Amino acid sequence: MRLLVVNWQDRENPLAGGAEIHLHEIFERLAARGHDVTLLCGGWPGCPPRATLGGIDVHRTGIRQTFALKAWAYYRRHLAGQPFDVIVEDINKMPLYTPLWGARRVVACVPHLFGGTAFQELAAPLAAAVWLSERPIPAVYRDTPFEAISESTADDLAARGIARPHVRVIYPGASCDYYTPDAAQRSPTPVFAYLGRLKKYKGVDLVIRAFAKVADPRAVLEIAGEGDFRPALERLTASLDLSARVRFLGFVSESEKLSLLRRAWATAFASPKEGWGLTNIEASACGTPVVASNSPGIRESVRDGETGFLVPHGNIEAMAAAMQRLCASPSLVDQLGQTGRRFAESFTWDRAASETAVHLQDVIQTGG
Repeated sequence: MRLLVVNWQDRENPLAGGAEIHLHEIFERLAARGHDVTLLCGGWPGCPPRATLGGIDVHRTGIRQTFALKAWAYYRRHLAGQPFDVIVEDINKMPLYTPLWGARRVVACVPHLFGGTAFQELAAPLAAAVWLSERPIPAVYRDTPFEAISESTADDLAARGIARPHVRVIYPGASCDYYTPDAAQRSPTPVFAYLGRLKKYKGVDLVIRAFAKVADPRAVLEIAGEGDFRPALERLTASLDLSARVRFLGFVSESEKLSLLRRAWATAFASPKEGWGLTNIEASACGTPVVASNSPGIRESVRDGETGFLVPHGNIEAMAAAMQRLCASPSLVDQLGQTGRRFAESFTWDRAASETAVHLQDVIQTGG
């Protein structure tokens, strides 16, 4: 297959996140299997306009703030004449409406759509722009095959007007050969961890408020990640008199992340909506339970009572009770962790790449 993938960023971008990991894990594998993969994406100030990443030919135009304005023009000038079998648009942040670009076939890959959650994070004018940009999706992508990374995202698309039979769910993988348990690294006293961006919509404030209700004085909460909501979270921590028990680690390397997942008694996640929960699966792969909101996307990456606990979103008391239950029972931590490891092993990037290849070949052969 000759594939053109369109995404806002590539994995080398300083602002890259889970969507970029997902894209590269799959399409670098497809490139290694002999498929021709080109990526059109945005860049960053000073970046080279071209690169080769894992066998993918990368074209960069514009930056985060201008990519949506420049992508179509770059495609017309440099890529439209190439015999791509299909364009794969990763609808991440805001749609680019690639079905209007004139290509023979388009497949839309959706991690998740923001919907009303944009107003929880962005200033009203920008949130409105994001929300409005998603409104034409049912009309513009009406006849487009979709890939969704969870049943929750597929249901969201169906609720917006995309025919459910047009949506193929392909779960992401996890690097279970890297994320592995190590009982020797488990902290002798309770450690809870949050790993991710410190953005308002991620609900880290709910995690901190829940942790404040944990009665075990030995317990600590370690928060790994950076973001513009960090100052507010630090003020909240101080106001709850938790400065000695809540540690802000900032950006952590992959090795530091692995160490944190292994020493934690559980990770905590309180986002109102996600496409999936990759960090939850990585925690499970390390034999670490997860305490998380029972939110769309997240609920598919945690098996309640088996790999951790799902609690009603926003219910601080319920999250605190789950944390306290783990504090009181190291054996429960081990039990949930063992089940979590088996659960995580069912998600592999090789499987995700193979299912993606099959879907794209079906689209090419049938025309949709």
